[in-house]
Amino acid sequence: MAGTTGERFETLAIERDSGVVHVILNRPEVRNAFNATLITELTRVFQGFGPDVRAVVLRGAGPVFCAGADVQWMKQSIGYSAAENAKDAAAMAGMLRAIDRATPPVIAQVHGAALGGGMGLLATCDIAVAAEGTQFGFTEVRLGIVPAVISSFVLRKTGIAPARRYFLTGEIFAPAVARAMGLVHEIAPAAELEARVTQFVDTLRKCGPAAVATAKALVRDIPAMAYDEAIEHAVQTIARVRTSPEGQEGLGAFLEKRKPSWIDS
Repeated sequence: MAGTTGERFETLAIERDSGVVHVILNRPEVRNAFNATLITELTRVFQGFGPDVRAVVLRGAGPVFCAGADVQWMKQSIGYSAAENAKDAAAMAGMLRAIDRATPPVIAQVHGAALGGGMGLLATCDIAVAAEGTQFGFTEVRLGIVPAVISSFVLRKTGIAPARRYFLTGEIFAPAVARAMGLVHEIAPAAELEARVTQFVDTLRKCGPAAVATAKALVRDIPAMAYDEAIEHAVQTIARVRTSPEGQEGLGAFLEKRKPSWIDS
């Protein structure tokens, strides 16, 4: 299927609808498992979004969201050297970073299962909605490996306590547990999953797009800053935003009791 700029993808399907981009993992025959091509294509797509994109929905084709790593891809790595494994891991980390740092808000629409690396996708999305009955798990330890590459993204979202159990046990757990640890924000009946995601998209479209992008950056960057640095960054950010064209338009619309321009865009 054609990509966002006419590009064709081997492992993804891309759909556009009035500033909303649906990025669809399109390897249903292997439960949307990762291989090198999928990692490369996801990285390229998420690095390419411009200011016209108001929201991104990340979902999977077929019965599951993402079941982790492709078995055939893992077989290829059995004979890899440490340097070759590091190169593979760096590519995966680069993909997760691209999603995490994408300018528009990213919503995960999760169904069926999110396992292993699929949990890393959840950790990099801003909003995650899961269908009832979805299975979750950091299952790497069952294969004698560890959720290392996804760990920095997951721990920032969940904190340490849940990981001390689920990273170690590889247990499969329910949506309610994923919500309690912060990886999922809402749970919906499977038949209502798409509609609930659409409601989030509609809510985001009522907000200033530049403001949403800046708020996303604050959430990502402030926790990593020292105390005084964080305060100064916040002061400078609000000063810049208030005097920006979008900030002036939003405040003006509020005072004039009219809709801001971006609601109709």
